[in-house]
Amino acid sequence: MDGKLRNMASIYISNNQKMLMLYRIGSKVVAPCWCGIGGHFEDFELNNARACVLRELNEEMNISENALENLMLKYVTLRLKKGEIRQNYYFFADLKPHIDIALSCDEGKPEWVDYENVLEKAMPYTAKYVLQHYLETGKKTACLYGGIATKNNIVFTELKEF
Repeated sequence: MDGKLRNMASIYISNNQKMLMLYRIGSKVVAPCWCGIGGHFEDFELNNARACVLRELNEEMNISENALENLMLKYVTLRLKKGEIRQNYYFFADLKPHIDIALSCDEGKPEWVDYENVLEKAMPYTAKYVLQHYLETGKKTACLYGGIATKNNIVFTELKEF
């Protein structure tokens, strides 16, 4: 292991019991699948996951921070894959009432998915466990969770400052 890192951030936006998801096509990292809006950090964002996810959201969907409320970093996960330590930062937010957004994206097909159907979608390994935990636990709390991927699941723990 040579310490190669891949830093990525994504956001899931809720609106009336639906979650905005993207069927991503043409990614160099994941096969076509469902995920949040997001991508890789630029060099100038390495210490600012929020800046990364907001830039990606604007680039991919033309959605600005002004359209969101309750924007929170909820999960940070680590997974070793293909010789890389993949760090994912998962943000969640609500679309402000009376805001309309265009469902178009150059990197795939965005869609509002009912909460009860979210976990039926094919998605990256860590995203699936994050969304499962979020729908069961995370959306009811203001906590930040850390997750370490294992072969069988992700082990989550609440990250507390001390």
